[in-house]
Amino acid sequence: METPEGEGNAKKVWKAYVKAVDRRTPPFLKAALISAAEPWGSQYVEDMIGFWVMWHLYGGFEGLVEFGMNKSTIWRKVARFRKMTGEHPDVFVMPGITIDPKAYWASSKTKVGRPPKK
Repeated sequence: METPEGEGNAKKVWKAYVKAVDRRTPPFLKAALISAAEPWGSQYVEDMIGFWVMWHLYGGFEGLVEFGMNKSTIWRKVARFRKMTGEHPDVFVMPGITIDPKAYWASSKTKVGRPPKK
């Protein structure tokens, strides 16, 4: 039966990582830090991964402008992305994830937005 976790592979890997890292933070401090930072951190990472994917699907800065994103928003997200990863979204490689814009745009005409100009 399917679950919201799928097969739970990502969850198992994450739990193993957390267990291995165990930074010996006192439990009372750990709970306070997690409750304060977790919602913001999750949203931040999700936004940056989404931005990175869109950057590659829409062909970078000009494609995102054409898509309708404000130039200052793009600059701000690029700066945030660099701060998070140490690299520009154009050169950053996310191990385990490959993006094939041609295959994406060829797969369906129901994608959000229109493909970038060729």
